[in-house]
Amino acid sequence: MNKAQLIQAVAAKGGRHLSPTEAVETVLDVIVRAVVAGDPVSVTGFGSLTPRHRPARKARNPQTGATVTVAASRAVKFRPGARFQDLLTQRRPLPESGNCILKDPKTSRP
Repeated sequence: MNKAQLIQAVAAKGGRHLSPTEAVETVLDVIVRAVVAGDPVSVTGFGSLTPRHRPARKARNPQTGATVTVAASRAVKFRPGARFQDLLTQRRPLPESGNCILKDPKTSRP
């Protein structure tokens, strides 16, 4: 699921008639449902959430030293987008106002 598909899914659940609280809850609900279904969710400028399968493995109990079997599980991996990472590491200044994850406007070349 990409950003455009996320927007369509939220619009289908109420769109412009949602309060801010309902809008945020709807966005999160759509994201969670997509990841649980096994679909990665990618939002340009923010990052991506990808479901991961962790196979069963052997581990060691650090207190007793005994070998234990860890069951297979599912987890979510978050990978921040390039712009988010640049803002976080201060390679790019955080704008005082406006949307910080939108792309810079294209500049004309001389």
